[in-house]
This record gives sequence, C-alpha cells and structure tokens, in this order.
Amino acid sequence: MKKIRTVFWVTLCLALTLGSCKSEKNASTKSDLAEKAPEMAVTAKTHLGGCILISPAAEPPAGLYQESEVVQTDEYKPFTKKLAVYGITLIARDDINDGFMRQIAKTIKEMFPQNEAIDSELQKELLRNLYKYRTVIPLFWGEDHEFSPLDKEAWDLTTSQNSICDIIMEGVPGQVNEVVEHILHHVTDVGLHFTFPDEWGISKTSKIYKAMQEAIEKGHYNVEQYDEDIDEEERTRVLIQEYAYWVIFTAWDLYEPYGPEAEWTGIKNPEDLKEKLPLSYGLFEETLPKVMASPSRATLDEFIK
Repeated sequence: MKKIRTVFWVTLCLALTLGSCKSEKNASTKSDLAEKAPEMAVTAKTHLGGCILISPAAEPPAGLYQESEVVQTDEYKPFTKKLAVYGITLIARDDINDGFMRQIAKTIKEMFPQNEAIDSELQKELLRNLYKYRTVIPLFWGEDHEFSPLDKEAWDLTTSQNSICDIIMEGVPGQVNEVVEHILHHVTDVGLHFTFPDEWGISKTSKIYKAMQEAIEKGHYNVEQYDEDIDEEERTRVLIQEYAYWVIFTAWDLYEPYGPEAEWTGIKNPEDLKEKLPLSYGLFEETLPKVMASPSRATLDEFIK
C-alpha cells in the first residue's frame, strides 16, 4: 500500500519522494496516475530528503499561535485557497470542502496545546521552524489527482519554494488516519527535525534512526516495500518519517481505533511499544510530551461522521 503512493508521489514531484498513506489505496488507479503526474526539478541543494527546505525561507510572526480563515490565494498555484495554522499552511483547490480544512486546522491546534505539561519555549521553537521552512500540506479530493500542463508548471514552482512532504486526501477510507498521518509527516520532517536534530533528525545518526533499526530487526517494521530506485537520502527520509509516524500514532493510543493493517506489526498500543520497542518508547517519552499532545477522539471522530 505504501509503495503504491510512493511511486505516485515520486512522479508527481520527482525529487519529492513521499512514502505515505496507510488508509486503503487503489493500486491500479495509482499506477495509472503515475504516468500522468508532473515532473519536478527540486535539487538536493535546496531540499533535504527531496522535500525539506535546507535554508529558512520565511520569518516567523511575533504571535506563533495564529489561525487564518480559509481565503482565496494565488500564492500556491495551481491551488486556489489556503488556511494557515500554527506554522502549517493547508492549500487546496475549490473541490475541497472548507469545513474539512477547518477540521484539519482544529486537529493541528490540539496537537500543540498550551498548558502546564508543555515546555512553552521548546514548543515555540518547533512552531518557529514550521514557519521558517514554509511547511505546506496540499489537499486533494479522493485518490484521482491530475494536473493540466499549465498546472504542472505552477506546481513545480510551489514545491520548489516550500517544504511539502506529502498530501492529505479528502473523501477516502481511513480518513482519520489519512489526516493524522500526514500532519505528523510534516511535523516530524520539519518541526522535529530542526528542533530535535539529535533525536528526530532526518539522518542515519539520529536516535529515531537507531530506534527504527531495533524495530526492523525485531520484525515490527517491514521496510521491503521501500526498496524504490531513489536517492539514498530520500529513502532515509521516507523510512524515518513513516517510522516516526507509527511511533507517535501508537504512543498516542490511536492505532487500535484508527490504524490500518500495514507494515507496522505486533505493536498496537503504548504498552506494546514500551515492552517490545524500548528505544522508540523512550525517545517518545523524553521529547514529544514536552511539545505535543494527541488530538482528542471527539475531534478525530468528526472526520468520519
């Protein structure tokens, strides 16, 4: 399942080799679309791992906890509207429901609560990094995505100027997982990477990479489907972003109610994670509760009503 979406997104963005969605996928549809998607010219000199801006490209605002309305824009062509929230910009075309965008924004806000359990300065640093490296999530309706030739040119420019590491699809099976997973991909690839480089960095020297090796060796994380013919740095980023998602999703106790069957096996809840993958559980406990929290079940269930 993951491999299918990776192939599609590689073709869509060329260097943006995204491994993604654990919600159910239509393999034949993705294969057909791969032949139609646009190519990119993003180079390793500007983006790490095919999607993360290496150098800051924006100035964070004085007030970091900002949320805009859904507004029309031509800043992210071929997308026509945007909603900015806590350093993440959601972009969409007119076929995406404004209410869906607002519900994603609500989910993001709940991931970054302001309370006594949070290290406020560390959380603010994470949000600053989301702003600085222009974190953008495109939204698409369903699994069929196609651009016109003019749209392809505009898309090339948009991806070259931002950190775009995956997409969120509206109207697909597994909608809760679809949303949470791809928010987390951007938060880990950009926010955690720059805020906790030794712990969550997109690097083979980071603690998350070491923890991932433990999971692979114990048979809990199957990476065979990631053997794509892609740049090694991009593959490393894909492996880490996917594994980081599984760890956080499970540690938040969201896997059993919302998680699909995929390459993550034998770990279904925080207790399993603690017992079977102590490196991953320890890394989560040492860092994530300081800056993030799980969105509420009530908010997540709104996606499937």
